[in-house]
Amino acid sequence: MAIREDSSVQLKKSSDSLDEIPTFNAENLQNNARIINYSRTFMSIIGGVIAGILGFTSLTGFIFYFIVMAITTVGLAAKAGFSIHSYFDSWNRVILDGILGGLLSFVLFWTFAYDLVHIF
Repeated sequence: MAIREDSSVQLKKSSDSLDEIPTFNAENLQNNARIINYSRTFMSIIGGVIAGILGFTSLTGFIFYFIVMAITTVGLAAKAGFSIHSYFDSWNRVILDGILGGLLSFVLFWTFAYDLVHIF
């Protein structure tokens, strides 16, 4: 993950340090968002295959998906050292980005693995 550029490290001290606004590098933020989407998509695929092999159906499968996404969120936060504001502009980016897009991948691989193992 790319770290944001911090404007607090300056050679001279300013008397109005309360007016400083943290700056973010747009390329680093986009790269970090891309990493989150790739991670969630990968975990959705793996979670869908596991849910299909274990034979989860209906609500149980969706609960499993949200457990997998919660574990992924904790893993991403741990990778960032729980210093989210150094890598992202808000916690919402880590918690919510890519969850609905990953749900479609999860359902696709969930039904595919379930069909292969339990129907055929």
